[in-house]
Amino acid sequence: RGAMKMKDIPSLEEENLTRLRQLTLTLNGSELKGGLLSAFIASHFRREGILGDLSRFLADWQSPSATVPVQTSGSTGAPKPMQAEKRRMAQSARRTCAFLGLRPGDSALLAMPLRYIAGKMVVVRALVQGLNLVAVEPCSSPLREVGTPLDFAALTPMQAYESLRDPVCAERLRNVRHLLLGGGAVTGSLAKALRDFPNAVWSSYAMTETLSHIALRKVNSQDATDWYTPMPGVSVHLSGKGTLVIDAPSVCEKVLTTNDIAEISPDGRFRIRGRLDNVIDTGGIKVQAEEVEQKLAERIPGAFCITSVPDDRLGEKITLLHTSGMTDTELDALCRDVLPKYWVPRAFIRVDAIPLTGTGKTARADAKKLALTKYFPAG
Repeated sequence: RGAMKMKDIPSLEEENLTRLRQLTLTLNGSELKGGLLSAFIASHFRREGILGDLSRFLADWQSPSATVPVQTSGSTGAPKPMQAEKRRMAQSARRTCAFLGLRPGDSALLAMPLRYIAGKMVVVRALVQGLNLVAVEPCSSPLREVGTPLDFAALTPMQAYESLRDPVCAERLRNVRHLLLGGGAVTGSLAKALRDFPNAVWSSYAMTETLSHIALRKVNSQDATDWYTPMPGVSVHLSGKGTLVIDAPSVCEKVLTTNDIAEISPDGRFRIRGRLDNVIDTGGIKVQAEEVEQKLAERIPGAFCITSVPDDRLGEKITLLHTSGMTDTELDALCRDVLPKYWVPRAFIRVDAIPLTGTGKTARADAKKLALTKYFPAG
């Protein structure tokens, strides 16, 4: 099926809020509109779970307000509330459907929490493009509950990883026509496991402020790459600090300067090295936490992350939080074998779990607090 042409997408100025509020939603194969949709919202509005969350979002979308509330993921601090414009959300949804060639009647999996923009945008894509929304409770392996073929599924890397561990879920994952991974880094081991998938697997560059992704990169097949290609109408450049600056007027009113340290190729693609917030200054040498994690990704069993604790001599001491059963001596030897000298952690802290955000990313601020608590226990 051919992709919709970008010129066929209504401009932001043409979007009509009245039209956006006139909803028809196909949910798990049943068409809901008019009285049926109102009855669905009324009967589920006060319930818990994904259908309750969905009904409340639909009520927000139908309201006279030009915006809907969302919250940031909280990967670098506490989640923050913000308002997203419905017209721009619809623009983002149409752009994604056009890029992927999604057509009315195609199935789309909703398996992400609806308090975040990623989950909300799955619903908006279904509304504006007439997709069949397949809703399941968000969990680590949502495909266990889905027996029908999927044309589109947006998952976190953690959900994809867990799905691959179950043979039935892994086969269902392989059969998704467009698998979109977002909300966290696609590790080298996960990319390797997805490399031979027969259908398209994408990694997204996204944030709440841009109403889901503004760039994609292919994870599988011979087209696999570390470089993100901006969506049509999106341009990028670097700030004076080397961080990515995004100009995407259809989804974000202002030019957005991020904290992501990036490289930009001559053809306009870009790749991310890590966040400015996650640079560890140890003895005058700046080390990017994500780059250390990438080097260790396939060597340390269990979950882990790189953070730091204060040090009188070095300023910051690179610290490895981990859930493995390895000893400090074993971890030190492994790190020295894999990492450049000045990247080797000086502290190893075993924890029960690595703090995560609701979308499965490492909660960096919480990880740092945990490291401080463990390294400098009270008393």
